[in-house]
Amino acid sequence: MLMTSVFLSCSETIPVPKPPTHLKLDLPSQSYGKLPLDVPYSFELPKFYKAESIANRNDPSKTKNSLIVDLGPLNGKFFLYFKSMIEGDTLAKYINFANDKVDDHKVKASKILQQNIINSDKKVFGTFFELQGDVATNYQFYLTDSIRKFARGEIILNCKPNYDSLIPSLNYIKQNLLHIINTFEWKNNNDE
Repeated sequence: MLMTSVFLSCSETIPVPKPPTHLKLDLPSQSYGKLPLDVPYSFELPKFYKAESIANRNDPSKTKNSLIVDLGPLNGKFFLYFKSMIEGDTLAKYINFANDKVDDHKVKASKILQQNIINSDKKVFGTFFELQGDVATNYQFYLTDSIRKFARGEIILNCKPNYDSLIPSLNYIKQNLLHIINTFEWKNNNDE
């Protein structure tokens, strides 16, 4: 009697991690134009962003030199607050205020990166903060001429913070913010 044995080999499948994926967004190409408002500074703004002055609550007919910028398809706002530094106040007071606004998000941030901004030719100095993690604002910065003018900016998106899902949008916003900062200039207007 002939006996045949059959051996079956079970090959083990080795799990292969999938590459990270992100939502596909159809965002406009990067195209910039001069800020179209009469404020004591200028910069190049993405053409699909819509900027307007923030009205003074005490006197609606007078506008401040601060801005609110609608980010269009990115569903968020960019706030830029301008302040003429009061004589007698130190620059440290304004910088500490800006740093405190970043510190408000330390609890939720997994990492905070900062980049110094130094443009001696335009007298623009400051710090750019990138807050990673599920925070309410992923980007903040301040700019100053170190003598009389101070501006603080932040991005607020109209969605629940989910850092991993927002990475493509955040990278796009970061590129725009860095362009704004790199083209930022003070005008000779000292009014607030």
